[in-house]
Amino acid sequence: MTTALANTRDAPPAPTSAPRPEHAARRGGVLHALQGAPAFGYIGPNWFASVMGTGIVAVALSGLPIQIPGAGVVAAGVWVLAAVVLVVVTLATAAHLCLHPRTAASHLADPVMSHFYGAPAMALMTVGAGAMVAGYRVIGSGPALIVDAVLWTTGTAFGLVTAVLVPYRAVTTHEVREDSAFGGWLMPVVPPMVSAATGALLVPHLPAGQPRETMLLTCYMFFGLTLMVSFVMIAFIWKRLLRHGPGPAGAVPTIWIVLGPVGQSITAAHHLGQVAPTIVPGVYGKGFQGLTLVFGIPMWGFAMMWLSLALLLTLRTARDAHHGLPFTLTWWSFTFPLGTVVTGTSALAVVTGLDLLKVAAVILFAGLALAWVTVFVLTLRGVHSGRLLTAPVR
Repeated sequence: MTTALANTRDAPPAPTSAPRPEHAARRGGVLHALQGAPAFGYIGPNWFASVMGTGIVAVALSGLPIQIPGAGVVAAGVWVLAAVVLVVVTLATAAHLCLHPRTAASHLADPVMSHFYGAPAMALMTVGAGAMVAGYRVIGSGPALIVDAVLWTTGTAFGLVTAVLVPYRAVTTHEVREDSAFGGWLMPVVPPMVSAATGALLVPHLPAGQPRETMLLTCYMFFGLTLMVSFVMIAFIWKRLLRHGPGPAGAVPTIWIVLGPVGQSITAAHHLGQVAPTIVPGVYGKGFQGLTLVFGIPMWGFAMMWLSLALLLTLRTARDAHHGLPFTLTWWSFTFPLGTVVTGTSALAVVTGLDLLKVAAVILFAGLALAWVTVFVLTLRGVHSGRLLTAPVR
């Protein structure tokens, strides 16, 4: 399972006449790593997690409940980086689809890699939302709105497909064992929650009346979709942890993915609740607004519990004298899920004005920034060496 999380499992092996790509990667970097290996042969949907993890830093920094000098400029710069990474990964994925369609098609049949098809949708919407809250400093408010509208629409459509198609394939074709559940199961069903949270930014820009109310209530439908499915998935993950432990070291970072729907649901409840009273008539608008605290505070408590559990399991694995915690693309699970907890905590801090939540938001963001810098640097190093561009060792 861990090799599939790190790279594409179903890519064809290197020809026997050429050195094994992973050995070549150690000797001479990208060019040597690709000798005897098909160009763009090992690009999976999990690469979009790097876009998610980078984009959420810009969004989280922009929403902190305290003023930090220069934060807006830094957030805009990180957003530009996220947009560049999105373009690069999208082009690489397009090349992979064109040059290796059979390998690309096999990703959906893979019981691990298929779940990461939720990543492209969330990557698109994260960069879109970042344009509205940070990128407008670079491209202007008008273009930022257009970028967000396009990326949100595209990401939402793709996310709704993955939320149905991937579980359908898991039910009908994948081999699912008692110990198969892992954090990645949440990836294809979380995009609608991201649609709910980021869609709130677009609601005020729609014409008043039916268009605005339809958008708002549709976002709440997305909220419910992911929330209910996440409850089921998290129960399976919890059962697996209790009966089988955290699993292989390479899969431990995916435990953090549980924080994604939790933190994003708090964020969505706040963002939608802020605009609801002006759109939904009577007491119902106030009810949606009240959901921010009625729902958000209890969920924040669960988020802190799961964050503590995930951190302890990660540290325990990292201290393992024999294997430790080897770097793979699953390390991006340390970024986006934690980022959603930052945005959710910041939202609650703004509503309540509690210093406790303000301090918590800053501390959590510091952890997010540290995780992002670490994973981004290690990813660049892995790409430069060629290790992340070659077929996994079987």
